[in-house]
Amino acid sequence: MKQDTLSDALSAINNAARNNKEYATVQPTSNLLKNVLIQLQQDGYVGVFELVEDGQGGKFKIEVTDQVNKCEPVKPNFSVQNDEFDKWAKRFLPAQGFGELIVTTSHGIMTHEQARKENLGGKLLGYIY
Repeated sequence: MKQDTLSDALSAINNAARNNKEYATVQPTSNLLKNVLIQLQQDGYVGVFELVEDGQGGKFKIEVTDQVNKCEPVKPNFSVQNDEFDKWAKRFLPAQGFGELIVTTSHGIMTHEQARKENLGGKLLGYIY
């Protein structure tokens, strides 16, 4: 039984990108996963994704773009204040301005750059570059 849908989804996207596959399939679905996929789609890391109802919680079929080099969850989900994003970006991202930290805040799921602009902190969910 799968316990962490977000971790499974990010791993599936990472594996699909590494194996040059066009699509990744993730099952089961969740609202958190949907919001993360919307954010990744806005940043151009994933293309179109669709919810396929199968009577068992549904599954997402996600189009993976060529921009994904690495995509992983952050465990445990560290709490991050607005002035600490640079420290975490240095830890998880390969270079400054390259890639995104995925953060959940009181205003929803966003990248660390958006959270910095809105002066928000939150919890780290994962990273992609």
